[in-house]
Amino acid sequence: MTATSKSPRAILIVGHLIGKLALPDYAHKYSPKTYTQPQLFACLVLKEFLHRDYRGIEQLLKDTPDLAAAIELKSIPDHSTLQKAAERLLLSLSSGRLLDITVRLGQWLGKLDSRVALAAMDGTGLESHHASAYYVRRKAKGKDFKQSMTYTRFPKAGIVCDCKSHLILSIVPQRGPGSDASHFRRAFDQAQRRIRFLTLVADAGYDGEHNHVYARSRGVRTLIPPLIGRPTAKPPRGYWRRTMKRVLPRSRYGQRWQVETTNSMLKRLLGSSLRARTYWSQCRELILRALTLNTMILRRRKVFDRAYLSPFAASVSSSRCGWFVLCLVAFLFAVEDEYQLKTTESKFTAGSKITRPSARNIRPAKRA
Repeated sequence: MTATSKSPRAILIVGHLIGKLALPDYAHKYSPKTYTQPQLFACLVLKEFLHRDYRGIEQLLKDTPDLAAAIELKSIPDHSTLQKAAERLLLSLSSGRLLDITVRLGQWLGKLDSRVALAAMDGTGLESHHASAYYVRRKAKGKDFKQSMTYTRFPKAGIVCDCKSHLILSIVPQRGPGSDASHFRRAFDQAQRRIRFLTLVADAGYDGEHNHVYARSRGVRTLIPPLIGRPTAKPPRGYWRRTMKRVLPRSRYGQRWQVETTNSMLKRLLGSSLRARTYWSQCRELILRALTLNTMILRRRKVFDRAYLSPFAASVSSSRCGWFVLCLVAFLFAVEDEYQLKTTESKFTAGSKITRPSARNIRPAKRA
């Protein structure tokens, strides 16, 4: 499983950086200009990271002025301001630009290759309530069947991820239950627009000759088990489905579980239930969680994963002043990170073809 950052301050700074690279400072040239859109987006990412609601993140920023100073917030935004910012910033166009920047940063930081060798697609469902499993069982006590859920519809998302870094390449929010094949083309097109990948693995929920033809006509090899239909000894219909029956056992299909790891990270680190109640609010919250997970993966430094196992750390920690030296080294790394975060925006913008959008080339919106 890919390591993720656990620092709220680091998540806030990287979220602010992603917002500055993807969004204009202000939604309209006549806006009050009290907060910038990157600042509001960083607050939304921190809200999901810490499992807070809008009022909770407002109070947290008031109680921790250091966090607000990290993104140069002169005043704390009201909870209603954050809610309206979520409605505006997590629309399909803006959220697509934000996800584009996370993928480009993943390439720039070396977490993604220029061409992804293996990508995986899967659909995952989340809960739309906070009732515990114990409460659901007790509620069904005395009935003839064992109740495990109290709803007939639930929020669902189709995800395409990189099997190496677990970065989310595309996400299509929708409502379940339903077939996974309904979001195949949208998730595939979004991921292919952001980065080129060579092979796509998916489970039997995406089985269909049309899905093979659609992906392979765009230069992507598909690995999908041909299991849809009645069990029979006859070979599957369709050329590519018959090919899957022959080549799948000796292919890289076993790496499909990497997308299950991404789903697990999304639910364990950010929660398996949504706070939103309406359909469009749930779609926005799903997109925000995908952006937050990508931010957590981007911020994690590999140098700390095995720092204690290195010969230098082992020899230093056994000496009298070992822990002091280790703390000093950690402090120097923190100073280096701070410098890199300050200069990443200018370096990335200078070496990239991406230009920051301005308020002149976007549709006039409601004042922030």
